[in-house]
Amino acid sequence: MAAALMAHHAGGAVEVHSAGTTPGKAINALSAEVIAEVGADMSSGTPKPIDPDLLRRVDRVVVLGDEAKVEPVEGMAGTIETWHTDEPSARGIEGAERMRLVRDDIDTRVQALLTELTGGPA
Repeated sequence: MAAALMAHHAGGAVEVHSAGTTPGKAINALSAEVIAEVGADMSSGTPKPIDPDLLRRVDRVVVLGDEAKVEPVEGMAGTIETWHTDEPSARGIEGAERMRLVRDDIDTRVQALLTELTGGPA
């Protein structure tokens, strides 16, 4: 979600990658659906593991949620930042409503990061 939202807002102003600590077999269809509602697209994405070579090349690594952990690799100059995102299911909110709340939380963070990286509003 974060990569799709950043790509959508950045319009090529920043390089965006996506990877997972435990990637699944397919993109979550409900995630793709709620991302599309705001004009972003993650339908062509494929889950992939974190590439240590990529970690060495990027300026920032954003880790979503409290469970995922990314350790620095030798030669890595960028920073690792963990976003402790809202988890609506802890409040009994599920389905599309849950995904929209997650999307909106991540989107707010993405836009703030884009402003930080580019010096301008998203």
